[in-house]
Amino acid sequence: MTESGFSADERAAMKHRAEELRSTKGLKGAAKLVKELESCMDAIEALEGTDKAVATLLHRVVSEEAPELMPKTWYGFPSYAKDGKLIVYYQPASKFKTPYGTIGFSENAALDDGDMWPNAYAVIAASDGVEQRLRGLVRRAASDAASISPPNTL
Repeated sequence: MTESGFSADERAAMKHRAEELRSTKGLKGAAKLVKELESCMDAIEALEGTDKAVATLLHRVVSEEAPELMPKTWYGFPSYAKDGKLIVYYQPASKFKTPYGTIGFSENAALDDGDMWPNAYAVIAASDGVEQRLRGLVRRAASDAASISPPNTL
């Protein structure tokens, strides 16, 4: 922590987010989608080991189960959005030097279930079991995501 209250990694993530917004400023339609896809793929390609395997798995699952979700980056993380609203992302373990990466779902994901539900999952391997569970979560998260969530554009 520093006097600002943010660690160097947190400040770097905020700078990365600002650059993401600048990089697509003025772009519309297909040009914006292409730029966001390139950024997402670059973020995945820059990862190593388990982080890369899990991010690659998430990308494949989203592409197959919820093709309406558009790839992009969010604070440098590979992420996927619907109608400009963040739905799911991968936070690599290497980003903040944690023991595991997490697949997270935003408040825009259709995962609400009663008074309490998980919105992030620790992932230590890109296994068949993880893939099957992830497929169900992604399908559900994308199902009616835009219609049940409060407005929150990226």
